[in-house]
Amino acid sequence: MKHSLGSHTIRPHGVYALHGLASFGKDLIAIDTIRGYLVRIDCIGDDTEILNAHQTREAIGATGLALWDDTLWYTKSDRVYSCQIGDWTPQPFATLPYPANGVAACQGVVYVSCQRLGCIFAFHRETGREITKFYAPGVGIESLTVRGEELWVSDTVEQTVYCLDRATGDILFSALTPFESPTGLTFHPHPETGEEILYVAYAKEEPYIRDNPNSSNPYQLTFRDRTFIHPLHFSYSAEKRYTLSNGYLVEMSYVEELSPLDAVELDNLQWRIGLPTNTPRQTVKSIEPVGLPFTVEERDGQQWAVFEFDRLQPHEARIFGWKAVLEVRSIKYNLTPPDVEKLGEIPPEYQERYLSDNDNLAMDKDIVQRSARYAIGSETNWLRQVLSIRDYVYERLDYGIKPHIDTPDIVLDRGKGSCGEYVGVLLALLRLNGIPCRTVGRYKCPAKPELRNVPLEPDYNHVWLEFYLPGWGWIPMESNPDDITDRGPYPLRFFMGLAWYHIEMTKGDKFETLMRNGEKVPKEVVSLGDLAINHVRFRILDELEPVQ
Repeated sequence: MKHSLGSHTIRPHGVYALHGLASFGKDLIAIDTIRGYLVRIDCIGDDTEILNAHQTREAIGATGLALWDDTLWYTKSDRVYSCQIGDWTPQPFATLPYPANGVAACQGVVYVSCQRLGCIFAFHRETGREITKFYAPGVGIESLTVRGEELWVSDTVEQTVYCLDRATGDILFSALTPFESPTGLTFHPHPETGEEILYVAYAKEEPYIRDNPNSSNPYQLTFRDRTFIHPLHFSYSAEKRYTLSNGYLVEMSYVEELSPLDAVELDNLQWRIGLPTNTPRQTVKSIEPVGLPFTVEERDGQQWAVFEFDRLQPHEARIFGWKAVLEVRSIKYNLTPPDVEKLGEIPPEYQERYLSDNDNLAMDKDIVQRSARYAIGSETNWLRQVLSIRDYVYERLDYGIKPHIDTPDIVLDRGKGSCGEYVGVLLALLRLNGIPCRTVGRYKCPAKPELRNVPLEPDYNHVWLEFYLPGWGWIPMESNPDDITDRGPYPLRFFMGLAWYHIEMTKGDKFETLMRNGEKVPKEVVSLGDLAINHVRFRILDELEPVQ
């Protein structure tokens, strides 16, 4: 299944937080939940018209929108209302015990989502009687739309759009959105070509630096509303069971600046720096050196840039590294526990490399072994085991930046860890349960795709992991970004998924090492941190065409 066309971001005038979205002739309509405006939006020119100019008060706080024939439905508080096109006088349609969020209408059925109950209800369009209900797929506030026999759901927290069978509620597949906090979605024909596009609305506050000339400190951090509409392109592979969605052409540079803390002299030094790799979601278009030439070393399908120094003299100044142009997309695997009930054998080389304690994982410590047993309980399905281990780690740990990485036994006892320490604990618990896994990273591009050709610098490096499923291969899982609530439920946003801004390098191996005469330089002689300062920079060049 493929979907394509267009990368134009629609930015309506005079609105603050768009919720709900529907196709309205050649235009779109949405509700601004803050102002109560029901707005008609031109998809090409961003022209904006308020349709309910004299009845905006009734729609303040509305969070869902649907249109079928000449009837419009919207949700507000615990009520679902309907009105006629051109009249806009709301009539009560249905009441839920808790706030109603999204709404969709098709033929004789009106669907309503309720985050508090975790359900999607189906009501008879004429009588308002409940027909059936099924579980909602995500944990955030959800918006709905219908296409044929499919019910499409966007989730603000999951940053995901789901395609459901609208009769049963079964998830057919899902796709990550390129932006956070999707608040509405609809299919709409392109006004010039007629090709159907899935448009998604987004609404969230963003921080910015305000220039206040009346203050002694004129530059002040504050927040503003940010809302827009953007096409979501997706390509689902039923055979490989993953969905690729919006991607970007990104330039990344990794450069080291020699700046030793102490006078150091080294002969025959080889400086190895990991290079980006080709994956189902990432394609390396080009790589070139920065400052000094390098040779490429390849091992186990991965590559390193190797810089040679015959003699590194005290206080020598150098800049060297690489610059790569990459195509990166979001990916979401749609595997379910029944898919992994009958797994094949783990390759022998994986058993040795990805099931042993070869990365200071403290797998022999009592607290780590007890945690590994407790995390899975009596579960035998590999996919459920992985999710149970992730949720157990999220319950045990809180996120915090640290200057160095402690071993999993110390981290579990402390109850707080960085992304690298989350990864260490996850690796230890997975391997003790016989599930091969490895570290992946090393950086994330700042998620600001509207800033094209502007140098962007990440605040930190970042690591996540992959676990191996025989017959399916290596499946990604984030370390800590989904640990956003106390004691769950935790999002599945990056469980078996990665956003477009994740850059994949050096899987299961060191990203950067110093070698001399074929052996690693001991930290007692010199460490990377004492020898150089790294400079990481991204430029988002363009949005990619949809996958064909």
